[in-house]
Amino acid sequence: MLPTLLVIVTGLLLYWFPMRRWMSRWGTTPSDLTRVMAGDSLLVNPTYSGMMAVIVNAAPEHIWPWLVQIGYQRGGLYSYDWLDRLFGYLDRPSATRILPEFQNLAVGDEIPVGRGPSWPVAAIEPNRALVLDMRNLGDLDWVWQFGLYAIDGTHTQLVSRSRVRAHTALTRLLTLAIEPAGFLMTRRMLLGIKQRAEALAAARHGLRAPVHSPPAEATRS
Repeated sequence: MLPTLLVIVTGLLLYWFPMRRWMSRWGTTPSDLTRVMAGDSLLVNPTYSGMMAVIVNAAPEHIWPWLVQIGYQRGGLYSYDWLDRLFGYLDRPSATRILPEFQNLAVGDEIPVGRGPSWPVAAIEPNRALVLDMRNLGDLDWVWQFGLYAIDGTHTQLVSRSRVRAHTALTRLLTLAIEPAGFLMTRRMLLGIKQRAEALAAARHGLRAPVHSPPAEATRS
């Protein structure tokens, strides 16, 4: 009994300190973590705040079209499609082409996510920022935002920042429990956008698209 308890406690400590910290700031630098983003003022004093980033070998205009067409019966979520479809968030594989009919996203629009609650658009700056405001979801407030930060003419940092405020102890425990899944899905989403944006940039410049090895944990649909 005691050895089992020690293994469980050790595992929890390893997750809570190094692993949880790593997941909540994957791909970022210290300056990224202190950067002010467009939707920060919507949710202050969060019970959880996580930020992830990836460098895309493309300009913001090659990333933005993929971002604004996300959603159910739209462009998808570019993550693990089989899981999103299993849980009813998507009804088809994520798009591998730009969908012109979904490029005019505006403040006040709601992005459908299948069985989940829609994501209202709170702020939008073309080629720069997208803020989704899911406050007042019962016992949970959530603001999810994306930022595009040009490094030079051909490289852009794509950032995801998620802030959550749980209003009850049970909701807080639930958010802690789903953090690993949220990390895996968001990470794969950023990599999926990166892959598509780089292929688009290469096509528009008449170059061969970079070859990406799929992450070890899965392949794309």
